[in-house]
Amino acid sequence: MLARSHTWLLQAENLLLFGPSGVGKTHLAIAITMAMIDQDQACRFFPATALVQLLQKAKASFELPALIQKLDRYSLLVIDDISYVRRSELETSVLFELICHRYERKSLLVTSNQPFREWDEIFPSGSMTVAAVDRLVHHCHIVGIKGDSYRQKQAAARVASDQSDPPTSLTRAPGPSRSTTPPAQLNRTKAATRKLGHRP
Repeated sequence: MLARSHTWLLQAENLLLFGPSGVGKTHLAIAITMAMIDQDQACRFFPATALVQLLQKAKASFELPALIQKLDRYSLLVIDDISYVRRSELETSVLFELICHRYERKSLLVTSNQPFREWDEIFPSGSMTVAAVDRLVHHCHIVGIKGDSYRQKQAAARVASDQSDPPTSLTRAPGPSRSTTPPAQLNRTKAATRKLGHRP
């Protein structure tokens, strides 16, 4: 339903996708983003670590407010794999500022392989975690994806295929002798060589 209409973007609602690694969160996020672009909505996709690095660089040059304001041009900002951002005041404070700025202004689509109770590993303090989650979920659609990793399934299928159809071992077919000189000619050559070697 979210892919069929961009109404949730007009209302500055967020979308959170949860699930273990390999179940398709990023693929789903990309599909929804492409659907929004088809509906003339400006979108931007970031791996979470890349976004944090960009925000850190802007903060170091005293340009963070300008960058955050610049990102307002996008109705949807995708933060993929937020759980890969590690707890650090330097890193996650800039991410927290972005979340606060977009609250009730613009939409965020966030993917995570960790539930909220483990987000203390992302933000440097419990109070910052609570404040970030509170802003994200206030106007939000939450989707939980269950299942096994597609990558692991594909790897297991390849292993099973290799075991059922092992590669044929390669053997060298017997070939001709290295010397193609007829034996009689070879003997005459050796004899001539011996005579030359004992010439007075």
